[in-house]
Amino acid sequence: MVRHRLISTLLLAATMTALPGVASAEAPAAASRSPAAADRFVTVEGVRFRVREEGPRSAPPIVLIHGFTFSLESWDGWVTDLARDHRVIRFDLAGHGLSSPDPRGQYDTATRVRQLGKLLDRLGIAHATIAGNSFGGLVAWNFAVASPRRVDRLILVDSAAYSINGVTEKPVPVPDAMRGYLLDPKPAAVAFSAGAIFAHPERLAPDRLALMQTMIARNGPALIAHLEQFTLPEPQDRLHRITAPTLILWGRADKVIPVAQADQLATAIRGSKLIIYDDVGHAPQEEATAASIADVRSFLNDSK
Repeated sequence: MVRHRLISTLLLAATMTALPGVASAEAPAAASRSPAAADRFVTVEGVRFRVREEGPRSAPPIVLIHGFTFSLESWDGWVTDLARDHRVIRFDLAGHGLSSPDPRGQYDTATRVRQLGKLLDRLGIAHATIAGNSFGGLVAWNFAVASPRRVDRLILVDSAAYSINGVTEKPVPVPDAMRGYLLDPKPAAVAFSAGAIFAHPERLAPDRLALMQTMIARNGPALIAHLEQFTLPEPQDRLHRITAPTLILWGRADKVIPVAQADQLATAIRGSKLIIYDDVGHAPQEEATAASIADVRSFLNDSK
């Protein structure tokens, strides 16, 4: 997820030694450390991207892009449904999950967008529905601007776009406490930070927190480099250029990107549809899986 309001939460979490009431994980599950059987690695610009494809290869493709510090597992709930009649492609961004760091240390949004296009080329996908959560949404809609003919539909889930907490066209310095957290994420700090992402972190299974910890710990330097290059320039002119049918999903209890930005995004993207979920945080695909995938299904059917 993008840094914004999460930073203040993580700064506090970095000083904590215990977190009552939320399950912590002392040792990540073995399954979190190794690729699944459906995974493969595809090299683009020197990055070994972990890619997972599910569903019929001849079906319409849909690409799912996770947020900052997360991994492709964030979409597990949606894929169970979508893979019935879609070719579902999800991958770990460079320096995230089980993908390798960028050998050139480039993590800016333009690089991410370019790499997405080249990855789709390698997979033989000329065009697709593109969905993204948080920072993944930022990549998704910028790709729709850069390559409109390649985006059949656009799905933005609590997507980054507008400036928050001083992040503009210039990066904001990364606090030492944040660096410490990303380099050595203690279980209690990970659990506490989950409270900024999810409206109900107490409902998370211990292995979900363990996976978060594992993916942060193995990618700390790359995640720091990402924040050092992370910008949110004024998006209005680019958002106006989006022509793909667009669905915007948002959690009303989002503490990372305020729900007011959902309305801004919906106004800026002409013809877009906005759905807001009560009592849901920054990742509706995980916290409101049934409701959000039902709305995605309706959107996919209505925009054929």
